[in-house]
Amino acid sequence: MLRALKGVRQLHSSTMKQAECRYVAVDLAGHGQSSHRHPGVFYSFPSYVMDVRRVIDALQWNKFSIIGHSMGGNIAGMFSALYPEMVDAVILLDSYGFLPTDLKEMPKVMRQGMDEMLQFEKKTEEKKRVYTYEKAVERLLAANPTLSEQSVHILLERGLVQAEGGVVFSRDFRINLKNIVRISLEQSLELQSRIRASVLVVLADSGFEKIFAEPDQKKFTSALLRAYRDRNHTVVTVPGSHHVHLNHPEVVAPHVSDFLQTQVLTQSARLTDKQTSKL
Repeated sequence: MLRALKGVRQLHSSTMKQAECRYVAVDLAGHGQSSHRHPGVFYSFPSYVMDVRRVIDALQWNKFSIIGHSMGGNIAGMFSALYPEMVDAVILLDSYGFLPTDLKEMPKVMRQGMDEMLQFEKKTEEKKRVYTYEKAVERLLAANPTLSEQSVHILLERGLVQAEGGVVFSRDFRINLKNIVRISLEQSLELQSRIRASVLVVLADSGFEKIFAEPDQKKFTSALLRAYRDRNHTVVTVPGSHHVHLNHPEVVAPHVSDFLQTQVLTQSARLTDKQTSKL
């Protein structure tokens, strides 16, 4: 759904011929070459969903599919639940579509996010640090050790802007602050139940499955995956890290291609044939 420091997320139109897919990659607010939110404004999943809705309105699409990685997958899940009539297929790359938070933890998380914003605002007078390109590569690799160096270069194509003496990261550092808008497991499952689209979940065996190894969080992710399977959605696991789709696309691409072929392209062709036969 976006191309940013967390990977590549894409939207594709389902109003296509069988041999065609149109892909639109969006830099969401605060990422890549998109604008930053106004001062004092938090980044949250509902705001990102609204951004996607505006993009769809501008493109004048009525029906489409969403591919989302990590945070983009959570945005894809929420969008597909709120606008189920607009989405025909959802592909979640190392994402569960929703990120539940324990009810008892919500006050602490919300306060932490607010305190982080206050601290950030006290530093607004500081200029962004200027790097050489090589140092920017080193920094991104240090922050995301599961990325390959080739993947880092891909992300930095839209992740850097020229500045006097070198380059600076284009992202809004507020995207790293604690997200204060949280939902519970019960709310996540209710939203998930409203998705009408076919869903493919592609998990990396060394990705979030390991990151969310704690018993409480594992309970949430297991419940979400069980609900996907109970609704006849597809869940597969591939070898790789959280950025497997970027580091080793050949591992992920066959699952995505097969899913789109069977769930979108073939059905779209059948619908076209059926409509034609009635003329």
